[in-house]
Amino acid sequence: MESSLASRDKVGVQDAVLLENYESENAFISNLKKRYDGNLIYTYIGSVLVSVNPYQKMNFYDDAHIKQYQGCTLYEVPPHVFAISDNVFRAMRDESRDHCILISGESGSGKTEASKYILRHLSACSRAVTSDHEGTHHINQQLIQLNPILEAFGNAKTHRNDNSSRFGKYMDVRFDFRGSPIGGNILNYLLEKSRVVHQAKGERNFHIFYQLLEGADEKLLEKLGITRNSNDYFYTAQGNCSKVSSLDDRKEFKAVESALKVFEFSRSTIENLFTVLGFILRLGNVEFEEDDGGRVTVKDLASARQLSKIIGCGADELAEAVTHRSIVANNEKVYSPLSVEQSIYARDALAKAVYGRLFDWLVSQLNSSLKNKGRTPRSTLIGLLDIYGFEIFECNSFEQLCINYCNEKLQQLFIQLTLKQEQEEYQNEGIQWEPVKFFNNKIICDLIEERHRGIIDILDEECLRPGDPDDKTFLNKLSKSVGKHERFVTHELADAKTRKSMKYNEFRLQHYAGHVTYTATGFLDKNNDLLYRNLKELMSQSKNPIVKELFTVEELQRKKRPETVGTQFRTSLNTLMQILMSKEPSYVRCIKPNDTKSPKYFDHDLVQHQVQYLGLMENLRVRRAGFAYRRLYKVFHQRYKSLASETWPTYHGSDREAVELICKSLGYGKEEYRLGRSKIFIRKPQTLFRTEELFQRRKHELATMVQAFYKGRIQRQKYELMRAAVTKISCNWKRVLAIRLKEKRQKGVVDIRRFIVGFIHRHEARSKKNANFLDFVRIKYLEKCVENIPRNVLDKNWPRAPVALEEARELLKELNMRNMVMKYVKSCAGEKKARMEEKLLASSLFLHRKKGYEETVSKPFKQGTDNIINSKQMMSFLAGERLVYACRVTKYDRHGYKDRERSLAVTNGGTYVFDPKSNKMKDHVPHADLTGISCSAERDQLFVLHFTNPADDSKADVILSSDYCIETLTKIAAASKKGDTLKIVSNNKSISHSLGNGKVGMIEFTTGKAPSIKKAKNGNLLVIAP
Repeated sequence: MESSLASRDKVGVQDAVLLENYESENAFISNLKKRYDGNLIYTYIGSVLVSVNPYQKMNFYDDAHIKQYQGCTLYEVPPHVFAISDNVFRAMRDESRDHCILISGESGSGKTEASKYILRHLSACSRAVTSDHEGTHHINQQLIQLNPILEAFGNAKTHRNDNSSRFGKYMDVRFDFRGSPIGGNILNYLLEKSRVVHQAKGERNFHIFYQLLEGADEKLLEKLGITRNSNDYFYTAQGNCSKVSSLDDRKEFKAVESALKVFEFSRSTIENLFTVLGFILRLGNVEFEEDDGGRVTVKDLASARQLSKIIGCGADELAEAVTHRSIVANNEKVYSPLSVEQSIYARDALAKAVYGRLFDWLVSQLNSSLKNKGRTPRSTLIGLLDIYGFEIFECNSFEQLCINYCNEKLQQLFIQLTLKQEQEEYQNEGIQWEPVKFFNNKIICDLIEERHRGIIDILDEECLRPGDPDDKTFLNKLSKSVGKHERFVTHELADAKTRKSMKYNEFRLQHYAGHVTYTATGFLDKNNDLLYRNLKELMSQSKNPIVKELFTVEELQRKKRPETVGTQFRTSLNTLMQILMSKEPSYVRCIKPNDTKSPKYFDHDLVQHQVQYLGLMENLRVRRAGFAYRRLYKVFHQRYKSLASETWPTYHGSDREAVELICKSLGYGKEEYRLGRSKIFIRKPQTLFRTEELFQRRKHELATMVQAFYKGRIQRQKYELMRAAVTKISCNWKRVLAIRLKEKRQKGVVDIRRFIVGFIHRHEARSKKNANFLDFVRIKYLEKCVENIPRNVLDKNWPRAPVALEEARELLKELNMRNMVMKYVKSCAGEKKARMEEKLLASSLFLHRKKGYEETVSKPFKQGTDNIINSKQMMSFLAGERLVYACRVTKYDRHGYKDRERSLAVTNGGTYVFDPKSNKMKDHVPHADLTGISCSAERDQLFVLHFTNPADDSKADVILSSDYCIETLTKIAAASKKGDTLKIVSNNKSISHSLGNGKVGMIEFTTGKAPSIKKAKNGNLLVIAP
């Protein structure tokens, strides 16, 4: 086991407990950097996982890696967040105890992504142990679809993180005894509502506003009266950062819609939800002005009325509510006008209240959908805490105090569960070890939360004090109440050096993570979270179902003042601590390597600061000095008693004695374990894993023995029953076979006799004697036809038929031929059809009329012009004419019949003859003037184009010779549509042609061994055909 662990540590040490210089902070950080540079972002400290944000997509989160980590202990595979979640899942299922995973770290350290991967892995683990038909698929889908919704409504872009969680989240996932998820519950903490109305430069409002503007359809936007440009709205334009390269708002909006449907939100509910968001967006654009009488009014009253209509209130009620404040005195309601500044405050307070309550309502709806509807005999929980990290900004306000207070409490919990309890347990068990010094931050927690003397209670007192309390009076009261505290200082109490770095309205706390300076401005307003009563009344009268749920009439009827934000947060945080204390904790400590979100960049000082405030070095020293595993003697004995022959199957001595015998049997060294008063302590995880591996093997051995005995007995019983059954079945089966054979032979004799009789009478008319034989002959003939049927139209063969089927043979043959012809015709495409039509035209012109035609049938005609006619020659074409065909020809002049090499071009308007050397047009025969085409019936290639030219009677007929005579004449006949004028002379007759000016020439034809075309002695043109 140890060798296999060492072989995996190729880049740094995967468990910091194994560092040689484990007390050195630099050595620890160097090991993190070495692994980070090698794309190994996870490192263990015992069972605590340290995760360094890679700021890039990694390739070890796919389904294959999920399967790799299922069923494996921490040290069997490399460190990974999947290993932590799998270890927690198996421990929860096997030991039936509640567990929780605490994810902590600075903003931008990767906490949200870690929680996503953990949920995804838990979903995969539950699917591995159950099947979809057991009803787990829907819960699994809901757990995965939680993130898109909560991130959209609770996350925003900050300077440090493009997807920063602006609220705290604790989620319980409930599993049944098999490990199937059966429900869940979410607790949310301290949503940063101030972000709704104000964002710093370079930051954004919550994602959902930008997603709504980018992804909603035009119909919804038109209904809400909003546009897609986020810069048109005050609440989304302040940060001047509407677009973020790492976020696709349009795509995320579709994901949110899909996730809401998974949680069974109706279409109307989703529309009402987006209506509330649209109301908040437009509310920020409501502006105020003072009239001549000093009365504050809304600038754009028409827009305010439209906004009232959207939210379902009276037309002028919203404008009235944000410019006046209702005060109840002596059971009488009096309306007091507000100034411009107070109206802006009322507007922003309403926007924050609506969004804050909307977020709480959304979480409540998700919890209702996740709630376990059935009853299970036994269930366990896995809690997942993803809460904001420690924050130190240039200007730290009330929100940062609450966030850092939360981190102080979590650090206190970490100290109690992993450091303090570790030491106390060893002392109680009588195990000797060297104590590890650690900083107990209880003093800081008390400074903030202590009753009547802590900062929260002092702030509450100042908020409730009559008179005119403000942030300055609160700061003065702090100085008087806790000014002597060693970890608190103000500008007034600080020394001269410290005062240089502080303003008059600031105070400074020394947290476990370092000094943080807070600006007191706004503390009272944010703690009060005041919303005027008339605004609550307005919202409670809304016709929007969601808004009506957010602002109930019962709330208006309560006389008790609501708790302040600080008190509410302290109460919920203490409740969270109790929940976490009741569970077995596991830790994922997230570290941000740099402030620039750059991959491969490791800022040593920044990481060192986080290592210090996360308390990682204290945890490392405790793990190195202590023992990795401890269990009660009874539990250890019951689990591993099968590994020692002395304790298996039963041992009648004490559990401690049994554990000693087991350790002796396993060969534990003296330094590998210690025996306490009630527990055994094992120092190294490798020792435990080796023991667990032996136990798993032993379980298989025992299971095999039990299975072998059980299967042997069952098989023996089956064998005896089968042997008796086989004997009886064999007897009856032989009888059945004999009867069947007899019947088969009898039937065979009858069939043979009937066949012979039918054969004898086969030539007679159909009767009972020959009916079966004739049917047999028909079937056989049809089968023969199927096997030997012709496959193309040229195949004229057909299987011979018996005399009785001659008529059927002719009918089948004709039907098959028609079918093949029809298929062939349908398969002919446009181009092929055109070629066939040309061939058909050639057949009508030359078949049985000109020798040599049959030789051209199988040769396809040319479809192109082969670049015979160039662009200069085409310029001679008449307007609108296009080239159809071209070839090389020989022309015979009318003066002496001298042969000339020419190029023939056929267009849709006429026939042209060009000199290929000079590109000049020598002859032009328009199709309209063409009066006839003549050629001989012999094998010669000469033809004459007869035409008349009314404008010039000196033009002579064109005498041409082409190597492709039949093809050329077919092309000319097709283009001119004058195939009927083709004259073919036979029996050595002559062709007369016009020489122009009324003169006529003759062309004589004869045959001979030496074909030629030349002028005869009588002056005529003599053509000797082969």
